Order: sequence, then structure tokens, then C-alpha cells
Amino acid sequence: MRYRSLFRLSVLAALLGLVLSSLAAGAQQTAPKRGRKYKSPPPTARLEVTVLRDVNGKPIENASVIFHPLVGNQDAGNMELKTNEDGKSVIDVLTLGDTVRMQIIAKGFQTYGDDYKIDKAQMAIEIRMKRPGEQYSTYKEHAQTLLGGKTADAAPTPAPAPAAADKPARPPSAQPSQQTK
Repeated sequence: MRYRSLFRLSVLAALLGLVLSSLAAGAQQTAPKRGRKYKSPPPTARLEVTVLRDVNGKPIENASVIFHPLVGNQDAGNMELKTNEDGKSVIDVLTLGDTVRMQIIAKGFQTYGDDYKIDKAQMAIEIRMKRPGEQYSTYKEHAQTLLGGKTADAAPTPAPAPAAADKPARPPSAQPSQQTK
């Protein structure tokens, strides 16, 4: 009889402990949280870059597409992706409203670089890569350009040299004669 009453008493104590622990757990769930406040990440954009050959429009596989996010005018690191067999590279972690400097390097082609403003949630950019050209030299005459790479339209016209006031003008007889055949 003693064992029976001791068993009933231990079962009752176990049930009482179970009820009290469930009430304590419920009280903890309703208590206000005192941790850090959650700050949602900024909205991002999906940028799809397609890299093609300039001469025939075929995709360039395995080209390096390097993104340099700019904070102010400072470079905030870089992210590099490779193009797939369709010449495409997709990134979706660039923050909306930011500026990104994109650089593309492909073997056998000129390096490309430009700045882009991320202003849409989905953007598609197509880049046509050119073969490397002849090295530019300032010591060599170029048909389209003048010094400094400026075209003839952009270069200022030189002012005519002022006539020397202290030199007397040649008399008409001293001017060179034209040869006749």
C-alpha cells in the first residue's frame, strides 16, 4: 500500500511539473523580444549582360564580366562572373539606384568598360566586343585624327601668323617667276 501511494504521489508530481513547465513556456512566448530590430535589405535589380562578337554577333563564351559597385566615386569591391555558352551572365544582387562600373575581359578582344546606373528592377545590356586594333602612336600621322586623339572637327583652327611689320614687302620683280613649258 505504501508503494501504491508513493507511485500515485510521484505521478501527480510529474503531471504538476509538466503543467507548470508548459505555462512557463507560454509566458516566455508572449514576452516582448529585446534583440536587434530587423532591417530588411534594400531592393535589388536583376542585370543580364550579353557579350557578343562585333563582326558576326556570335556569343563569346567564358568572358569575364566584372562588376564594381560605386559608393560615391569610390569602388566598393568587385564581383566577377563568367559568361555561359550563350554569352550571357546574370547578377541579381546589385542595389537599385546605385551605379556600377562594368568591365568585360575576353581573350582575343579589346577590354570593355563603362558605368551604368541601376534604375530598373530588370535590365538587359548587350556588349559587342571588338578585336584589338593597331597600337596608337602620337609619332605617326593618322588620317582621321590630330594630336591628342582629337578629330579634325573638334580641334581648334590655328590662328594665322601675324605679318612681320619690320620686314619690307618684296617688290613684284623679286617674286619667283612661274616656269612655262
